[in-house]
Amino acid sequence: MNLALLSVFIPTFFFVSITPGMCMTLALTLGMSIGYRRTLWMMLGEVIGVGLVSVAAVLGISSIMLNYPWLFTILKSVGAAYLFYLGISMWQSKGRLALSEANTETHVSRHWDLIMQGFLTAIANPKGWAFMISLLPPFIDVEKPLVQQLVVLVAIILTFEFICMSIYATGGKALKSALGHSKNVRLINRISGSLMMGVGVWLFVG
Repeated sequence: MNLALLSVFIPTFFFVSITPGMCMTLALTLGMSIGYRRTLWMMLGEVIGVGLVSVAAVLGISSIMLNYPWLFTILKSVGAAYLFYLGISMWQSKGRLALSEANTETHVSRHWDLIMQGFLTAIANPKGWAFMISLLPPFIDVEKPLVQQLVVLVAIILTFEFICMSIYATGGKALKSALGHSKNVRLINRISGSLMMGVGVWLFVG
């Protein structure tokens, strides 16, 4: 694994994961309503879903990388540009991801229901697909073995997803109160956005 790329990928994806979104909001809500231990079932489904999306994106990327190197180069540049665009979008956000009672209600009881809720939340999010397809190519080194790189990147993605969901699920009322204010969500978005813009520029000129 290219250590320079890895040193950038780790903080980038961590801030992307920790930013309040569908899965993190669900983890927080379930953690408060049914407890962390039972929320683990939802987290299991979500991690499986994210893993599926990541692997599907990786298979498509690897196919392009092996058969159409020139297209992979274009895709890599597009991915860097998309990261920069996401950074701008997050900077312009006005805290729309702030939590409210209206969008955090849940009525789930069985373990299988929790697993499916997490799984469907992960795979049904079109932004998640677009992000994986655009995020992974810039961090792949064509001069190093592909399989090993993909295993490392997907492992990092799933690890951060689990860690961040655990933070939200155990954060309780204090975290919900903090994220209930749009200015706090806006601050998180701007930190993540600044990082993504910087990474986008670095990958594009590197």
